Amino acid sequence: MNQIRIYTLFCLCFISFTVSAQTIKTTTVSNFPQQAPVVDVFNPIVKYISSGDAVKLSAWFSDTVELSIMGESSNCSRNQAKQILVSFFSNYKARSFELTHKASQSNVKYALGTLSAGGELFLVTIFLSLKGNDYQIQQFKIDNL
Repeated sequence: MNQIRIYTLFCLCFISFTVSAQTIKTTTVSNFPQQAPVVDVFNPIVKYISSGDAVKLSAWFSDTVELSIMGESSNCSRNQAKQILVSFFSNYKARSFELTHKASQSNVKYALGTLSAGGELFLVTIFLSLKGNDYQIQQFKIDNL
């Protein structure tokens, strides 16, 4: 009879402990605010370069952009840069684009990637800087590999 009481007491303690532990675990996890997922600023830029969409890519440009296409460099407005890239992508149909390196320091982000377009390979360099709450492309370069 004593063994049954001890066993019953043990079971009650175990159940009580398990329920308490689950309650503590649940309240501890739910007391922390949910954080928004971190989104890589380069994701949409990669998508637009991959598809050769100069119009959507130009939405990321600052008001003035340093643009260099195969050695031809200029400081130009967002609209001028868009027209130059529209021309580039009409001559070199984009097939794929892959980032090969990313870095950031303070409010500046930098990326290198390989663009396959028109049967050729190009090295793409992108510099972004934080303007207000948004990153904008300050410099965009496309060079032959």
